[in-house]
Amino acid sequence: MDDPKLAALRARYSGSNEAVIHDRHFAAVAGRMINESGTRVAPFAGMPTLLDAPHRPVAWPSPDLSGLDVALLGVPMDLAVSNRNGSRFGPRALRTIERIGPYNHVLKTMPGAELRLADIGDVPFRSRYDLAGSHADIEQTIAAIMAAGVIPLSVGGDHSISLPILRALGRDRPVGMIHIDAHCDTGGPFDGTKFHHGGPFRQAVLDGVLDPERTIQIGIRGSSEYLWEFSKDSGMTVIHAEEMPAMGLPAVIAKARRVVGDGPVYVSFDIDSLDPAFAPGTGTPEIGGLTTREAQALLRGLAGIDIVGGDLVEVAPQYDATTNTAHAGAQMLFEILSLVPFAPRFAGRGGVIAESR
Repeated sequence: MDDPKLAALRARYSGSNEAVIHDRHFAAVAGRMINESGTRVAPFAGMPTLLDAPHRPVAWPSPDLSGLDVALLGVPMDLAVSNRNGSRFGPRALRTIERIGPYNHVLKTMPGAELRLADIGDVPFRSRYDLAGSHADIEQTIAAIMAAGVIPLSVGGDHSISLPILRALGRDRPVGMIHIDAHCDTGGPFDGTKFHHGGPFRQAVLDGVLDPERTIQIGIRGSSEYLWEFSKDSGMTVIHAEEMPAMGLPAVIAKARRVVGDGPVYVSFDIDSLDPAFAPGTGTPEIGGLTTREAQALLRGLAGIDIVGGDLVEVAPQYDATTNTAHAGAQMLFEILSLVPFAPRFAGRGGVIAESR
């Protein structure tokens, strides 16, 4: 480095300019995070919430959700698992993870500053033993969130929670779906019930709340392929994990965007879509899955879809002493949240972060 360049750097970043952030966008982000004394809230301080969002207590069944754009919601229910239970502890595990966000450097968004969001707690279940009743409680809760004009982002819980959520979201018009998972979850009855976590999307189609021709399932693999014929017969697009390296992520993203089109889209992310090397804490791990980097890139490539809701499911923290699974789950929840500011309903809102993008 020559002397003039070093002198210029010293003038720009030393002395009275030592704490100055010159980039307009980065300065706007820092202005939301760093106080006048030059510090920020410690990540280990305060009450833990999903993505460190403000906590908003809700009085059910007459909730006041006024002023919110997004409600982060725990759904601690795993009565429909076929193997290892424990995802009822998923919401609590994600709440304990610190330092997720608040800035998405790829999408250049700070959703907590561009949106009005809150962690509104958990679905108020009437019974811990009643699967059908729990599904009804979920549907009623999501319907109340929708009635307030708020986007629900839910944390399960097993994947059966997606069925009552879709029943609420698709009540007036079937929605499309981007489903990232190891399993298609379009199976039929199992051990006397059709409402297990391996069949929510078959039921959602048959209920008329999910449009199979606007549904894409990504990352599918494992030994249960014989259970998923409904996906093909109904018109869903299925991309197996084995196909993805040859296709390349840009092609997968482009196909997903073509399939869902411009209509309302639900994003469902099962943590077992990730290879168990990255997320062993789940009920039905399948090797050969996505890396965390691939999953992040996939979700980030969806910016601009008309997202109307989403979920992150199947984190069972007791099977992972490292907390890596909960960490990955919280990050994927943040990536889904980061899509919301780009949804058509928020186009043109602006704000200090959005305007400086």
